[in-house]
Amino acid sequence: MTQATQYGFYVDSTKCSGCKACHVSCKDRQSNEIRNNSNPEGNALPALEGVTWRRVYEYGGGEWTKGNNGCFEQNVFAYYMSIGCNHCSEPVCVKACPTGAMHKRREDGLVHIASELCIGCESCARACPYDAPQIDRERKVMTKCDGCFERIADGRKPVCVESCPLRALDFDTMDNLREKYGDGDGHIAPLPSPSITSPNLIIKANVNGRPSGSGEGQILNLSEV
Repeated sequence: MTQATQYGFYVDSTKCSGCKACHVSCKDRQSNEIRNNSNPEGNALPALEGVTWRRVYEYGGGEWTKGNNGCFEQNVFAYYMSIGCNHCSEPVCVKACPTGAMHKRREDGLVHIASELCIGCESCARACPYDAPQIDRERKVMTKCDGCFERIADGRKPVCVESCPLRALDFDTMDNLREKYGDGDGHIAPLPSPSITSPNLIIKANVNGRPSGSGEGQILNLSEV
């Protein structure tokens, strides 16, 4: 799929401290705007239980080894990675959707869900390697990051970008992001290979960043909010 305008994210994992401000602010918007807007009576609804559109992973690994001289050496590493929907150019979630509910918007390339068409089958969730589509079990429809499209229309950044205290995130058209940051350092673990979906995501790799799919570490922590 090709779009005249395609928005995407930039993540600088050298700056990410794992504070989860992006994670929490996204969850707040999800509760305060998305859920409340779906309730015609105007009563406050709780945040979607277990649904986190943006997540912060701590990834680490390495080992200690004892040398012939009796001294120990180590190659232990750890770093953080903030990830949400990458509004991919070849979104497998769209291809997997049997009703056309999951679709890619022509005007900005953002991947959205038409809730009135969604049957909650979770085919999109099983297809997506980033765990972006997640089900609202109360309404029995899928949900996901929508790129804060209403904020973009007002000339603002997504709430996750604006809330990051270290400015590790950015969001813009991919043309503008490449002009500012170049093509990045490629995808790092725990992300899958970008060849699967052609994600609109540029990453500046942490000095300890391991190649995507390397299997050199494991996810150490993912806090639910």
